[in-house]
Amino acid sequence: MTRPDLSVPAPVLRWYRDELATIGDGGDPVVPIDVHTHVGEHDPDTMRCTPAELIAHLEEAGARGVVFPLREPDGYPGPNDAVIAAAAESGGRLSAFGRVDPAVHPAHEAQRVLDAGARGLKLHPRGESFQLDDRRLEDVWALAHERRVPVLVHAGRGIPSLGAHAVQVATRYPGVRLILAHAGISDLAWIGRQAQELPNLFFDTSWWAPADLLTLFATVPAGQILFASDAPYGRTPIGALEIIRIARQAGVDDARLRLVLGGQAERLLAGEEPLDGGRPSGSTRVSVDVLLDRVAGYLTAAFGQLAGRTGNAEMLSLARLSCAVPADAPQAAHARVIGDLIDAYEAAGLAAAGVEPPGMLPAGTHLLALALTVARTPDVPVPDMLFAD
Repeated sequence: MTRPDLSVPAPVLRWYRDELATIGDGGDPVVPIDVHTHVGEHDPDTMRCTPAELIAHLEEAGARGVVFPLREPDGYPGPNDAVIAAAAESGGRLSAFGRVDPAVHPAHEAQRVLDAGARGLKLHPRGESFQLDDRRLEDVWALAHERRVPVLVHAGRGIPSLGAHAVQVATRYPGVRLILAHAGISDLAWIGRQAQELPNLFFDTSWWAPADLLTLFATVPAGQILFASDAPYGRTPIGALEIIRIARQAGVDDARLRLVLGGQAERLLAGEEPLDGGRPSGSTRVSVDVLLDRVAGYLTAAFGQLAGRTGNAEMLSLARLSCAVPADAPQAAHARVIGDLIDAYEAAGLAAAGVEPPGMLPAGTHLLALALTVARTPDVPVPDMLFAD
């Protein structure tokens, strides 16, 4: 089985580091904490990642990570132990969450992993086919409430709705730090108002669509938004770059951005009370540049084709043609960076042709997501020359 390539192009890595260096409030340098990463060898979707591969990726990014097992058809006690051991041996690079299946002694496994050193728990309603109001989870919620630990829940695609049950859990168990992964997209239309009244309800940013992430910052307090990449599906430096751009487009200041990138996660992992990040940005009417919006439209269509396992060459061609603005146009710098990222995406695909298993995301998909974010953040500057020699 071929391993996913977690490398990030050197120019993008420099861009990421340069952006981190600009986030200042007079404090220490920003050390991102990626609250959503995985390791495992048996997930049916073919994704594979070892602790060593993940640690190397995080080290390159100068980041720390929260890690839990990928799906394990044979159960989680062994994989949970492996994750806890990897975290203990990582020199602080990793913090382990234990994954719990409601069908297999959930309260026992939750207490066992927390006693063994896990900093929190992971639930995957889609992977294990349950809902958050499952009665088998009552003792798990009670334990997490008692110990004030975070519980991260898959809340992305494949989940029609879980927001109402999440609100019920956060209300009944205020000690639970409930984190809805993937920006809580299934319920993002309404749940922000509820989150403003529930300081123990959090959202991670492991998602690709800028419209959803802009909505997250517009409706949810920044102190309840936690940076995440979904590695090895995503890439930590690229995910952080996207969130820096989204937050700035939404009008979030540097102090709150530092909280999003790792300050709040550090408190949750330490069992401390979360800091108040103020009100949401409220920026539901963000700036749209019509020329860059054309690019974004075609890139979004290209993502749709990826999800449908069909070729996206035509949509990418239209996106590239839409970048051909005059050299002196106000959109020229953004268009040039987007074109460079499309080129890098296509080069990654050619390099992986015939090598990657068919179940994996196409190589370089994360670069396409970054290109889309650049198109949707027209007010945020880009490097003058990204891929220049």
